[in-house]
Amino acid sequence: MDELILDHTSEPDLVSLSNATLDQLSPRIARPQYDRSKLRPGIVHIGLGNFHRAHQSWYLHRLMELGLAHDWAIIGAGVRANDAQQRDALAKQDYLTTLIQLDPDGMTAEVVGSMIGFLEVDETNAPLIAQLVDESIRIAALTVTEGGYFVDPATNAFDDSHPDIKHDAENPRTPKTAFGAIVEALRLRREKGTSAFTCQSCDNLQSNGDILRQTVVSLARMSDPDLADWINEKSSFPNAMVDCIVPATGDKERELVKFHGINDAVPVTHENFRQWVLEDRFCNGRPDWDRVGVTFSEDVHAYETMKLRILNGGHQIVSNLGELLSIKHIDLCLANDAISRFFMQVASDEIAPMVESVPGMTAKAYVDLVDKRFSNPEIVDTVRRVAFDGSSRHPGFIFPTIHEALKKDGKFDGLALTEALWARMCFGVREDGSDIEPNDPNWDALNEAAIKAKGNPEHWLKQPNLYGTLATNESFVERFSFWLEKIWADGSEAAVEHYLKR
Repeated sequence: MDELILDHTSEPDLVSLSNATLDQLSPRIARPQYDRSKLRPGIVHIGLGNFHRAHQSWYLHRLMELGLAHDWAIIGAGVRANDAQQRDALAKQDYLTTLIQLDPDGMTAEVVGSMIGFLEVDETNAPLIAQLVDESIRIAALTVTEGGYFVDPATNAFDDSHPDIKHDAENPRTPKTAFGAIVEALRLRREKGTSAFTCQSCDNLQSNGDILRQTVVSLARMSDPDLADWINEKSSFPNAMVDCIVPATGDKERELVKFHGINDAVPVTHENFRQWVLEDRFCNGRPDWDRVGVTFSEDVHAYETMKLRILNGGHQIVSNLGELLSIKHIDLCLANDAISRFFMQVASDEIAPMVESVPGMTAKAYVDLVDKRFSNPEIVDTVRRVAFDGSSRHPGFIFPTIHEALKKDGKFDGLALTEALWARMCFGVREDGSDIEPNDPNWDALNEAAIKAKGNPEHWLKQPNLYGTLATNESFVERFSFWLEKIWADGSEAAVEHYLKR
């Protein structure tokens, strides 16, 4: 892919992406065949980043290509100040997105048109609330990252102590959070006698729909218990498993889309794999996503457990060690013999035995699939992106397997080593002496604990609201302490080799 991007000496004439220029694109570029001017909104999506545009937006686009769901178009929304930049960039190109599939057997590009607007970003969230109150909106979807749901990682209970949550409870008409906006919109819909909408999480969270329900209903209960009961009864919160590796967009990705002759300020690259498994629990209708490959199942938990523990957990196994060894990209981590063998041994021997098979896929086969996906040389996915927000990702993706292994007398030594590698990474210095820039919303606390843990490993485990009962489990504490001391004595790679020889 690097040669494709960098070898051309005369850049082709670029077509600035817009509705008016779709017919000027190269014939090899797929583009919407439906009339976008006739699309009508049905979904508001909050947190409209790369993953949404490569995943939910793509599935809806495919449905629209079949002549269906033209009244389910997406309106984008954001609650952070920098979301305004994304809005401006997309507005200039009529909310179109170029998707580039990074397949080792050959890249393909297509333009997706299922999004038709992006709300003004306002600190009071008034435009968002007004759009959600509109009867045409039947789904409010979110991708706000795993750590964005105000959940205590040690207990999984709603965390009502955050200043933004306190603000929304005290000022429900002018909320700061997406959840506050949802609560206020549902209040107004109830007041108008309008049906509630479905609240749909598209984040990588175990039981993401249940977590979203907990956050929305708990926040509503802080200011209006009757409204909370109405939301709990009338709205729906389907659980879902979402899966597609989507790197961040940088200069490399923008150069790649130019190679295809398109001037797109916010293109998206993605791997040649997608999966979406959903509970069919939508209180106000839904698109016929099953027509384009979405799986509807009452056992989403089995699919999400397999994916979150093996793929997302595997990302933490690989990325923390890769960061310490100054490896920049995930595929290069898998090209490192020690990291590759470490991932396969931990995933096969410790995680897979705690994961049930799903129709058409055993846990071991999924490990092999993930190994192949991580190794895709066309996916330039940075270690830094994958390792970001470990204080949400480790509790969500690693801890559940450790808890289950301890309960069932399973293996967890490599997972204890994974936690020690994370602690070592949060020390903030790579093994070559270079600095690791802060990479977590709670970086200062993690860094302080990691520094103290160099002398006493238990300092790391005793961080409030992180390890919970694992911090007092003698078996886990002993193995974690052994590995962190081993890492500091001999180095990270040496510790991993010691584990692999056991």
